[in-house]
Amino acid sequence: MNLPRRRFLHIALNAIALPPALWLSGCAKKPRRGQPVARGATVLALGDSITYGTGATPETGYPSVLAQLTGWNIVNAGVPGDTSEQALQRLPALLQEHTPALVLVSIGGNDFLRRLPTAATRATIRRICETTLAARAQVLLIAVPAVNLAAVARSLDDHPLYAELADELKLPLQRGGWSEVLADASLRADAVHANAQGYARFAQRLAATAREAGLLDERR
Repeated sequence: MNLPRRRFLHIALNAIALPPALWLSGCAKKPRRGQPVARGATVLALGDSITYGTGATPETGYPSVLAQLTGWNIVNAGVPGDTSEQALQRLPALLQEHTPALVLVSIGGNDFLRRLPTAATRATIRRICETTLAARAQVLLIAVPAVNLAAVARSLDDHPLYAELADELKLPLQRGGWSEVLADASLRADAVHANAQGYARFAQRLAATAREAGLLDERR
């Protein structure tokens, strides 16, 4: 399509003048839609030390804060030091005991810190998600930062395997939550754990993702 030069320049200049939030919003991916999870329903938070709440108190860890924000009955199944393989081994018993409507999967950080093969970590997290879906629970996958040279400079990015798995399995994905918190010294208790303020920030972002993905039942 050929536009007159003056018309083309007018369109281009107007686009440049738009606030960045508007012209970038078209590039942002919205979470995939899920089924609403009722208030009072059991939700399982599967993870490692940042799910457990290391660096804060049990009342200020992200599962507790998220429970207050959503009305869900959240079972904290975070175990400090767990790898994705160890979380997978625990998962069947947890699913049988709690029969959750939703599982929040935030695992992989210890795999990265221990330099375990990425392909193995990816395959294990995929099995975690598939095992959960087979138990008729929904999955909200939570991206964990990659450990690389950028992380040393405290500029963190999600490991790409989470977006890949979310696309393949058609799962809602929490993007950038841990990367944002752990890159901000004011929100960290140490290099790899949040403080109470950081967990609160993360829980707020996760609640927003759940709402956008249709997982929050807004009825009272």
